[in-house]
Amino acid sequence: MIGRIIRIISNQYLVADKDGRRVECVAMGKVRLQDKPRTGDWVEYTDFGDQTGIERILPRKNSLIRPPVANVDQALIVMSAKDPDFSCTLVDRILFLIVNASIQPVLCITKMDLVQAQDPVYAWIEDYRHSGYEVVLSGREELDENLAGVLKDKVTVLTGQSGVGKSSLLNKLNPAFQLQTQEISKALGRGKHTTRHVELHEVAGGWVADTPGFSSLDFSRMTPTELAQSVPDFAPYLGKCRFRDCIHQNEPGCAIKQAVEAQQVSRIRYADYLDCLTLVQGRKEKY
Repeated sequence: MIGRIIRIISNQYLVADKDGRRVECVAMGKVRLQDKPRTGDWVEYTDFGDQTGIERILPRKNSLIRPPVANVDQALIVMSAKDPDFSCTLVDRILFLIVNASIQPVLCITKMDLVQAQDPVYAWIEDYRHSGYEVVLSGREELDENLAGVLKDKVTVLTGQSGVGKSSLLNKLNPAFQLQTQEISKALGRGKHTTRHVELHEVAGGWVADTPGFSSLDFSRMTPTELAQSVPDFAPYLGKCRFRDCIHQNEPGCAIKQAVEAQQVSRIRYADYLDCLTLVQGRKEKY
């Protein structure tokens, strides 16, 4: 039998099969040798005695460390238009990390009812949409049908600022849904007392992880080349620079810098790329 792990508490695994049935499982010995199961894993399981055991973890298309979730389709970057104010810099740093993990980013901007029509956030929204990013807007009175469509048939993790309304956003789609990211985040950070509890909940026809997204903006493991490959705006121009080892900073004949000047690549995204490149170049090697 094949199913997806939708909850892990300690050594107990809740698996949902393709027909919606849910089965409590334990991990058999050979699985522990293969890898540590993660929420989102597709697994093979079977009955033995009075228990059901996971026999094998099927190949993953991706896997995150924080949160420990596998086979993620998309990351919803939830930011507010106001209180706290929208930040392109924060969005882009999260976005680069998401793309580097082979996950599709979707930007959701909440509290749109708090800004006027001339607010700068509308220019930023247009900049992201012009660059090909999916942007969903949410206000207090909206039904968020667009967001429901985004979540349908997908496994989604949430990330973004605290206080932007991630919980209330999903509660509008499913009033029974309770997202307790802060409590879970604290539990996961208690060292020896940690209880590993990551769960996928059904929301709007899809699965949403009830744990924070990228818990730290850590670029220490990226190379300059990997960072450039993590900026979707750059994709059409990669490999077209004069020098093969171009990192799109000060080199002559850089196709990406030329695209920025021609307004084919967002100046905002390019500036945030340069800021992150400085972080990558300034990291201290550990031995």
